[in-house]
Amino acid sequence: MIKTQIQLPDDLYHKVKKFAAAREWSLAETFRRSIEEMFQRYPSEFTPPAEWSPPSPRVLGCRPLNNDELKRLAQDDD
Repeated sequence: MIKTQIQLPDDLYHKVKKFAAAREWSLAETFRRSIEEMFQRYPSEFTPPAEWSPPSPRVLGCRPLNNDELKRLAQDDD
């Protein structure tokens, strides 16, 4: 476990201290639970994006053409 220090405005400190005491939690436990709640509430913001891959191709309404049909269409354009 890692120890850290934080700075809080006095009024926020007193609110958190009162909140923790009402639940019989330590301040550290209160902050841990709060941070866990934040990650549950906003998971996508803290989850690294998955590796990107292009979408699968899909049929857009055109039927596939074979080589002979493509050649004939290309010659018709000339």
